[in-house]
Amino acid sequence: MHRSILRVLVCGVALSCFSGVIVAADSVPVWPGLAPREISGEASDSVGVPRLPSSGIDDGVTRLHNVRRPTVDVFLADKPNGTAVVVLPGGGFMKVVPDKEGSEVAPLLNRLGISVFVLRYRTNEVTPKDEPAWLRPLQDAQRTIRMIRSRAQQYQVDPDRVGQLSFSAGGQVGAVWMTASGNAAYPSIDIIDEQDCRPDFSMLIYPWNLVRKGSDQGESLGRLIVPIQPNKDCRPTFIVHTHDDNSTSIGSVLLYAGLKRHGVPAELHVYQNGGHGYGARQVPNSDIGTWPERATDWLRLRGLAEPQP
Repeated sequence: MHRSILRVLVCGVALSCFSGVIVAADSVPVWPGLAPREISGEASDSVGVPRLPSSGIDDGVTRLHNVRRPTVDVFLADKPNGTAVVVLPGGGFMKVVPDKEGSEVAPLLNRLGISVFVLRYRTNEVTPKDEPAWLRPLQDAQRTIRMIRSRAQQYQVDPDRVGQLSFSAGGQVGAVWMTASGNAAYPSIDIIDEQDCRPDFSMLIYPWNLVRKGSDQGESLGRLIVPIQPNKDCRPTFIVHTHDDNSTSIGSVLLYAGLKRHGVPAELHVYQNGGHGYGARQVPNSDIGTWPERATDWLRLRGLAEPQP
């Protein structure tokens, strides 16, 4: 696919997101009842509450709070090639952004033959202080990928070609997810949980706060947070960050270095500027809006992109 065509596709993503034409084919509950660690019956009816940003001005970005019953928005490719991607949006765990960091990437990936599943994972309003903020979203992600594999025939998906695309806080969850063992972070509840809970490939876009915080700057910038442990069983990974991101590209660099040490195929792009939270959109005076082209190249080289004839 020529680069001029890729640019048209990327622009199409941006235009379609503002015209409001990106509509999921279906929205599927992740759990058959209450999700793990949810104890209130009200949770079964809580799929999220939209709220305006703190400024009170509508900026066209959806922010869902109080998600207690996670769901998956399904965007199937018209000409599926067997590849599927679970998208974990960002939101700092207090909210989920299902469009700017979710559905807006669906048109591009769908054109490449990739079906897209945007996860509206649980937010942390009721998370105890001693529970990691990433745990419940991780459980939701693991259950989601198992569900997709269990419905592979229905979705025209190859169970061995299901990966993740994760943004910001979703990227922190994604980094934990991709480096974890094959054991899920919740007890099995049905036949769906017999499926593999790990992604076959990972794309992390400005993953948030992957490095430890401490009083000594050198120490905090030199180590990944404890649950992120790169190992030889990790699958191929694509990472994007910017040099001026306050959540620090050091975490992405350390994750890449860990994958490199273990011989895991990986690709890292650190752009000069662009900040944080751009999704797949263009940023003035920055090249960060070209990352979908780099991701497309990477997917094609791995045989994961573009419809089969």
